[in-house]
Parts: sequence; C-alpha cells; structure tokens
Amino acid sequence: MTKSPKPKTTRASRISIAQLMQPEHANNLGHVHGGWIMKLVDEAGALACMRHAQKRVVTVAVDSLVFREPIKIGDLIILNAEVTYTGHTSLEAQVQVVAENPVTGERTHTNNAYLVYVALDDEGRPTSVPALITETEEEKQRMEQAKKRQAHRIAQK
Repeated sequence: MTKSPKPKTTRASRISIAQLMQPEHANNLGHVHGGWIMKLVDEAGALACMRHAQKRVVTVAVDSLVFREPIKIGDLIILNAEVTYTGHTSLEAQVQVVAENPVTGERTHTNNAYLVYVALDDEGRPTSVPALITETEEEKQRMEQAKKRQAHRIAQK
C-alpha cells in the first residue's frame, strides 16, 4: 500500500519566470506570437505542479487563455504560477502573465490561464499528489473556484 504524500501549501508551489521578448518571438507587427506565450504559460504551470508533486507532470487541459493586451518585442514577460487545486493524481495551476517595459517599469496584466496536469511515476503512470493546504482566505476562494472548474471539466467528458 502506498502512503499518501505529505500535504503542501500553495506557497510551496509558486514560481516566477521572466524572459525578454526578442524579434524571433514576434510576428511582423512586433507582437509576440500567441503560441509562444502559450508555450511559456504551459511551462510555468508545469513547473509549479512539478514543484508541488515532486514528480514529472503532463498537460491534460488548458482552460481558456484570453489575450487582453499584446506583448511587444523588447518587453519582459513575467509568468507567475501556483497550484490552485489537487485531486488524487491531477493538479490545477493558475498562471498569470504580465508584460513589463524594462525601461519605464510599466506593467500590464496580459493573460490569465488555468491548466490541468497529471503527475507521473517513474514508469509514466499517473501517481498520487500531495493535498493542497490553503493558508489565506484568497487561496481558499481560489480552491473553491478550482473545484467548480474541475467538476465542470469532468462533466464535459
């Protein structure tokens, strides 16, 4: 019988990634390709989930990803991610994307996304993940919202 992993806090999963956007990341308008942003969002979410589960993870679902503002060549893209929900083998991560002009320091919240991952054991099979401990009222609300999203995802199958 496998024992359950020790629960962890939301804070333990938080990660932040920053990358300067270069011409190879952009289209001919000077805006960063949506696909490039999606790749970075997926990587940030996966890293937060791997940090929480201490296992490899694979992407199962990406909830809507709305592009509110363009990110331009020369902007610093900052991705903040954390685990918002855990099931038995699945984890949901929230990823917030911010574009920063590194000269002026002006920041624009450009995207928010929720992604679902499944943790894998060394043989590539789904494996249990630590429960999520919420410490603040905001984290508790996010987990309740995440439970509703997960119930909706399951109902859609």
